[in-house]
Amino acid sequence: MSVKCAFLFPGQGSQAVGMGEDFFNQSEIAKQMVATATQRTGIDFEGLLFRENDQLEKTEFTQPAILLVCAIAHKLFENEMPIKPIFAMGHSLGEFSALVSVGALDVIDAVELVHLRGKLMAEACAGQEVGMMVSLGLEDETVETLCATQREVGLKVWPVNYNSEGQIVIAGIKSDLQILEPLLKEAKAKRVLMLNMSVASHCPLLASATDPLAQKLMQTLKDEFNAPVVSNVTASYYNTKAEALELLPRQLVSAVLYKQSIAKFDDEVDCYVEFGHGGVLKGLNKKATSKPHFVVSDMASLAIAIEEITKLGE
Repeated sequence: MSVKCAFLFPGQGSQAVGMGEDFFNQSEIAKQMVATATQRTGIDFEGLLFRENDQLEKTEFTQPAILLVCAIAHKLFENEMPIKPIFAMGHSLGEFSALVSVGALDVIDAVELVHLRGKLMAEACAGQEVGMMVSLGLEDETVETLCATQREVGLKVWPVNYNSEGQIVIAGIKSDLQILEPLLKEAKAKRVLMLNMSVASHCPLLASATDPLAQKLMQTLKDEFNAPVVSNVTASYYNTKAEALELLPRQLVSAVLYKQSIAKFDDEVDCYVEFGHGGVLKGLNKKATSKPHFVVSDMASLAIAIEEITKLGE
């Protein structure tokens, strides 16, 4: 097929009880993937995903849950429409799902890997009141300057997610974020909102997690990329294990350049296919691209995506 697709995968914040349940109920492949992940990790994924619980919001469980659902969605799509993407890309955690989609990580290895990643992130933030906050309506430079000025006087605040035009997430110590909040509003931010996050992602507070993650990556990554992946750190392609080993630990302490990546590579694709629950990235992409964007989150949306992409190729 001649359609040029980009495969996209969401990160933390896209989780919800019930995600993936339609796949599980209607697909033996999905059931087997859930069972295998449970057996490997000891996590009861049926309970975590499909029944009300207080674990899904904890990062060490959020991360493997999201990745598993994304991988199931991609696997079912691939079985029906085996097309190679122009590139795969994820938002934060989603970069690991992207690596699964291009063959650089085994899915169950990846579930185990991001479970560890979540634990390492939680441990790095333990004993500190950390948080994340979104700023809407300000230029990047304004947010960057405000954060830099506050760091000069000892506050720990960093811009960490460049999501879309005017939307930046800031991470750091929660009390420092609360000091920054009125300064953002004085600068004419349309809205400033604390997020429900138990860790401070993509900032130097996670430095202690980088080496243990690198060690696990060495054991699990394969040098078998069937398409390039866009790095959150550089907004550029990579397609080797050596590059992944260098970039993925850095991703923990570096900003996610999501909107920069979409802007850079939008001309190369005809459409975007987002795998997983929530359609979060479709929302971010509305400001950045007019290309069709399909979300594969259940069997019905899977069928629609396949039908519409087939039409694009006719």
